[in-house]
Amino acid sequence: MTVIAGNWKMHMGPERARAFLAGLRLDGVPADRELLIFPPSLTLAAVVADPGRDPRVRVGIQNIHWEDEGAFTGEVSAPMAAEAGATFALIGHSERRHVFGETDDQVALKMRAASRHALVPVVCVGETLDERRAGRVEEVILRQLESALGAFPEDGRVLLAYEPVWAIGTGETATPEDASTAHGTLRRRLVKTLGPTRATDVPILYGGSVKPGNAAELLSAPEVDGVLVGGASLDPESFTQIASSRA
Repeated sequence: MTVIAGNWKMHMGPERARAFLAGLRLDGVPADRELLIFPPSLTLAAVVADPGRDPRVRVGIQNIHWEDEGAFTGEVSAPMAAEAGATFALIGHSERRHVFGETDDQVALKMRAASRHALVPVVCVGETLDERRAGRVEEVILRQLESALGAFPEDGRVLLAYEPVWAIGTGETATPEDASTAHGTLRRRLVKTLGPTRATDVPILYGGSVKPGNAAELLSAPEVDGVLVGGASLDPESFTQIASSRA
């Protein structure tokens, strides 16, 4: 199964989301594609409840707090997200790490919170441009993965997303070779820690300026099990084109 995920970030209120769903045509999307959308938290319930949402489109939340409840103004907990209809949770997205200062330890706490409430974690890792130029790609992504590995559920599902920070929203895209190299590094560590069978069950997505024009090439790269799409997921036609791309 190839995973096509769209992260709407801080875009798409309920009305725009309903218009998106009304314009989404999935007739030509292969049956082996798993489709996920991550709307803003205030839009999530509207997407879940929209009668026009194709049942193939599953819904996740962009961020959760690690506590189930408490005095955390502005935060959303895993049980709240699950009650609102989310089935997936993005955790450790680069913008959470680099804009809001989220740490590796907090990522692990959020993973445990997601698992407690039957949300599938989609854990993001990736290096900055400076780290890449310094030849630290492997060091950085393995450090981020190591912290998360201790919080992997024993029998629950987990997805990984490799998102080079320098390629997010910049128009720059890692080459398929870059993506395969990073994904291979992550896969080998998964095999070492989880064993080959369990490691194979963890899809690794590529995220970073994915567009209709480069999706097929990226999906064809070894070890790339899907894509995490940003800006191109805001338009139903471009999202459908990406989801229809032949690996």
